[in-house]
Amino acid sequence: MLEPWRIGKMIRIENETATTKRFWIAVDGVAAFDFEPGQFVTLDLPIHEQKNKRWRSYSIASAPDGTNVIELVIVKLEGGAGTSYLFKEGVVGMEVTLRGPLGKFVMPPTLDRDLYLICTGTGIAPFRSMVHYIHNHRLPHEQIHLIVGCRRWDDKLYFNELQSLMQNEHNYFFHPTFSREDILPEGCNKGYVHSVYESLILESKALNEGQLKPAHFYLCGWKNMVDDAKERILQLGYDKKDIHLELYG
Repeated sequence: MLEPWRIGKMIRIENETATTKRFWIAVDGVAAFDFEPGQFVTLDLPIHEQKNKRWRSYSIASAPDGTNVIELVIVKLEGGAGTSYLFKEGVVGMEVTLRGPLGKFVMPPTLDRDLYLICTGTGIAPFRSMVHYIHNHRLPHEQIHLIVGCRRWDDKLYFNELQSLMQNEHNYFFHPTFSREDILPEGCNKGYVHSVYESLILESKALNEGQLKPAHFYLCGWKNMVDDAKERILQLGYDKKDIHLELYG
């Protein structure tokens, strides 16, 4: 059954980067807004007369915590009516109409395979929700590799918290990757996300006597990155059923 439209209230807004903001929304009418990590909400914004041209969908960046508050992380798109409205008109106390949770881009029922979470930009949102949920609920799991691609150092999102999580979560690895930075701190990668997961897979294969280790691949971000990653992962020998996609833009 499709979720009903609800009213939410902006209770906090923070600038995360020069082009990205974090929005916290309290959903009216529910004590707890229950969702699965990886799901999204659709906002109905007053930007067009036609309903379907007013709707904008954003992955939930927070993990379910038993409250009615969710966090969205949104990048301002040049010429984008939805993000222009939110960045210009969005203020604490403003009401928004939303529907959700929606979507099937959620974790597998059991985490008995390695998990590769590969994203660019605000595609990090569903993966942040997933890794915090896994940690908070102490879910047993195989290796988790969170591979995040950005252009510049100033574009990074949730960097400190996701890096710090490595100290407290066994078999979780954070791989921040920057395509347009020449000097980077230890633990960061120069280039694109593809070289990171390809190296990890080949290393794992070598340690596993030449056999591919079972894995799930979750891809979230711009279409070009997702399409390229899907093709590369298939060429490495994995099956389509091992790959889960969420596109934006």
